Amino acid sequence: MTLYAPPPAWPEIIYADETLVAIDKPSGLLSVPGRGEDKADCALSRVQAEYPDALTVHRLDMATSGLLLFARSKEMQRALSGLFARGEMAKRYMADVWGTPAPGTGEISLPLITDWPRRPLQKVDWALGKPSTTRFETLSAHSETARLALTPLTGRSHQLRVHLAEIGHPILGDEFYAHARALAAAPRLALHATSLHFTHPATGLPVDLEARVPF
Repeated sequence: MTLYAPPPAWPEIIYADETLVAIDKPSGLLSVPGRGEDKADCALSRVQAEYPDALTVHRLDMATSGLLLFARSKEMQRALSGLFARGEMAKRYMADVWGTPAPGTGEISLPLITDWPRRPLQKVDWALGKPSTTRFETLSAHSETARLALTPLTGRSHQLRVHLAEIGHPILGDEFYAHARALAAAPRLALHATSLHFTHPATGLPVDLEARVPF
């Protein structure tokens, strides 16, 4: 595992109002503080520098970039968390993977559980794992890699990374689950949370957030 060296670039504010904030988190930045003073710099602390009332709603892996939401009150935190829990937060990711899935679209359903001796890794466990489902669509294919659009229907830790590795198409640059050639094929984890679509709990209006893929 690489040492924590958060990027100097400040997260771009994608959307902000009096109740919530959405940023484009860069790869290499923790969503929330880790253990130890050396891991205090994170997306939450940087957002709180501008919005002191910001509260965590969900997380992205440190290596994953893209859209991250923060609430600006306990009430909004509960409301947004409820959207995620009920599957009312439409999420879409882009990933570059090793090889090209055949068929080009499909659904991956594999139960996941923490691999306790190797935390934070996750693994498939048919007896004890929690149900986990990911839809994928191949957008383009190259000689050894492909770009996929991913829609997680559940929100398990490392879900997209484990699911793709298990079907033989690990995400490029994945230090946890990629084989050597896939790991070396990208300078970072090629996974980006590109869109969030939901109904604003305070206004009842649709919110459509997009963050450009940086790789």
